[in-house]
Amino acid sequence: MNQNQIVQYWLDSANMDYQTMEHLFQSKDYHWALFVGHLVLEKLLKALYVKLHNDNPPRIHDLARLAQRCDLAPEAEVLDKLDIISRFNISVRYPDYQREFYEICTESFTRSAIKSIEEIKSWLLNVIRES
Repeated sequence: MNQNQIVQYWLDSANMDYQTMEHLFQSKDYHWALFVGHLVLEKLLKALYVKLHNDNPPRIHDLARLAQRCDLAPEAEVLDKLDIISRFNISVRYPDYQREFYEICTESFTRSAIKSIEEIKSWLLNVIRES
């Protein structure tokens, strides 16, 4: 695959995950919706990385670190949101964190987090288009 095909692969995969996140939210699987929301942003950052560097993206899941590797300098508020969203990846994967995470994943918490995911998603898609 060439660079454009790889970028498109990451974009398509992020789009499918976004739809999955919406379905999980509708079915009240809030913790899984947030886990998949993390994947949406991770894949968009990896698409941007490939577009900028024409290289395989780093095998990391920390969104703030991925943004840094993409030479992005988001505002502090966005960095804070990226840090919070990165925790959704860990909280669902590891049993130590699962119970606590399940308890905070109310409908309103999840709706608010998804709003942040959507805002960052839009910003990243604009950055990708302009790069």
